[in-house]
Amino acid sequence: MILIGQYDSPFVRRVGLALTLYGHAFEHRPWSSFGDVEKLIALNPLARVPTLVTDPGDVLTDSHVILAYLDGLAAPEAVLMPADPDDRRRALRAIGLATGLGDVAVSLFYEMRLHVEASDLLVGRRRRQIAGGLAALEEVSAAAPEAALFGGRLGHADIALAAALRFVREAHPGLFDAAAHPSLAAHTARLEALPAFQAISQAFIPPN
Repeated sequence: MILIGQYDSPFVRRVGLALTLYGHAFEHRPWSSFGDVEKLIALNPLARVPTLVTDPGDVLTDSHVILAYLDGLAAPEAVLMPADPDDRRRALRAIGLATGLGDVAVSLFYEMRLHVEASDLLVGRRRRQIAGGLAALEEVSAAAPEAALFGGRLGHADIALAAALRFVREAHPGLFDAAAHPSLAAHTARLEALPAFQAISQAFIPPN
């Protein structure tokens, strides 16, 4: 398989982490949706990352779609989602919060970086969404055991949480206060120390 995109994207990173935790061998092409747009379009008409080229040659985009595909390749007991229905429901909520946090953090960065004059209305709305998302994820982290958020082992919720928070902290310095979110800070610090998270990692590179 071939994973296209840079790991400073929370969505590319969550796919890279899932591929790694599932034990799939894959080629990583760190193409940018800005600097490498022509190469991306040749594979994906939307020129979006992450893009995954599967072993049969299909081209998939959108991290939710790609992870659904990877889950389908795994044995039922190895899928990175809890088997217990209650834990699974809570994990889905946490994934929605984390990926939503990533979405609004990316949107805020583009609004502030790519426009001559950023919209005060949109910037204020995005900052409020980020604050709300962080508060909700702090509650999730505080209620979870140390090892993993749900089901006793690492899963998609942990991956999404770590990827989103890393992006927020690096793309928007000052928006995350570790003292105000101690459980969230501690849980993601434990994740970031793991070999897979160390390997699937990249410092944030603002697009030119």
